[in-house]
Amino acid sequence: MVGRDLSCTRDDRELFTGVNLSLAPGDVLQLAGPNGSGKTSLLRILCGLAWAATGSVTWDGADIRRERASFTADLAYVAHASAVKAELTAIENVRSAMTISSTGLLRLDPGEALARVGLYGYEDVPARTLSAGQCRRVALARLLCGSASLWVLDEPFTALDGEGRAMVESMLNGHSDEGGISIVTSHQAMTLDAGRTVRRLDIGGRRGA
Repeated sequence: MVGRDLSCTRDDRELFTGVNLSLAPGDVLQLAGPNGSGKTSLLRILCGLAWAATGSVTWDGADIRRERASFTADLAYVAHASAVKAELTAIENVRSAMTISSTGLLRLDPGEALARVGLYGYEDVPARTLSAGQCRRVALARLLCGSASLWVLDEPFTALDGEGRAMVESMLNGHSDEGGISIVTSHQAMTLDAGRTVRRLDIGGRRGA
């Protein structure tokens, strides 16, 4: 993924300008910056959910606005809100998300994915009875089911305890090992495997990654 000279304006206020990034298979990028600096806005631009005031984003050499279908098939986005439907069970939430995904293909059974994120035995529990941290785990389980090579995660550690944080870091390690790319917003430093560098991009300036 390559982003060139990206800028974003909201309500006539410039959030960031001159942002450049270039990511290769296996890279992990942490977006940093104070609240209101535009981290989520940049994530949405990189996902094709919003357009930059200036600049372009390419995936496999093609502009994501022109090759939207192929790009979306390679993308998994977990927003700051877990987007878990209260009326569905944990496993129904995962199945529903995979059904409406661009490919609908399962790399891992939803039940196994829930077990891997620490929700074994909660598969048939209605989401409305789950804690915020458990709902976050349901959202993260979707990543394990799909085959997206680009993970875009907005504050994935929200509502998670220390064990949950370590689980997310393990998922990022595994995705990187498989040649996937991860873009993560977080106010906290991430601890990945020895020898693996987490690249950092500070939003609000003109730094590149």
